[in-house]
Amino acid sequence: MSMKIKEVSVQGSAALAPMAGVTDMPYRHLCRAMGAAYTVTEMVSARAMLYNPDKEAELRARSPLEVPAALQIFGDDPEMMAEMAARYGGEYAVIDLNMGCPAPKIVKGNQGSALLRDPALAGRIIRRCADTLKQPVTVKMRLGWDAEHVCAVDFARMAQDCGAAALCVHGRTREQQYAGRADWEEIARVKRAVSIPVWGNGDIAGGAEAVRRMAQSGVDGVMIGRAALGDPWIFRRVESALLGREEHMPDTAEKKRVMRQHCLLQSAFYPPRLAVLRMRKHMAWYLKGFPMAAKLRQQVFALEEMEQILAFIDALTD
Repeated sequence: MSMKIKEVSVQGSAALAPMAGVTDMPYRHLCRAMGAAYTVTEMVSARAMLYNPDKEAELRARSPLEVPAALQIFGDDPEMMAEMAARYGGEYAVIDLNMGCPAPKIVKGNQGSALLRDPALAGRIIRRCADTLKQPVTVKMRLGWDAEHVCAVDFARMAQDCGAAALCVHGRTREQQYAGRADWEEIARVKRAVSIPVWGNGDIAGGAEAVRRMAQSGVDGVMIGRAALGDPWIFRRVESALLGREEHMPDTAEKKRVMRQHCLLQSAFYPPRLAVLRMRKHMAWYLKGFPMAAKLRQQVFALEEMEQILAFIDALTD
């Protein structure tokens, strides 16, 4: 299965959703190797790129495997966002505008999901970026601010009219954060309201769920976030299910191989201490399903060197 975001071809239907503090370059590389058809960076502040671009360089790094991929930026200034995306987004096939992040510190600055309450400003941002950039511009959004202010259909139509080439719709409001269940009926209404591609996002935990939600909503693909934590194989399972094939479940040997690969990617990308800190966080997710997982997590968080983590992985058993 495939889709076109203007001239950008995406071969597959399962994408890795951006998650702050998680979907760094090493993890995106790994998920791409495990079958993700498309990846999106952690969100990058346009203002930070303007005033301290070196600090944001790690967030903008792209793996050679990430083709195609999107650089996601956020902000509240149309000119600044367009200029920074043009200056620093050249390695990416797509520029994605974050209009869905619910974090209080982001919303406080009239950014992220706060833009759902200011569609005029959101439209100016989309239009300015679409008019300025060579790449297609996409929008990550939520259903609305809260249950009383669901605006997804109108917001999606506005985004399309202002030049958005595709949308990703998280099926929750800002007020919900990540609680409750994603509303795929509302995602379906968005899909029916626009002619551009739509990714659906929310509660996709495996291949069967992806097949059901895509059939229900008509979306062009699914973006998977939290379900990919410790489970980069989920992308292969989703693609297999969509093709009517048996879903592959990794055995312990394969899990250990991928954990080791992740360690090496972290070590190649980050300074030693930071690589260990980030890998310990991922190890806590990888250990789900292992016997005595809680105890194993305590052990791994006490490790201080990457060599110790590698030895810990080698010692894991069913």
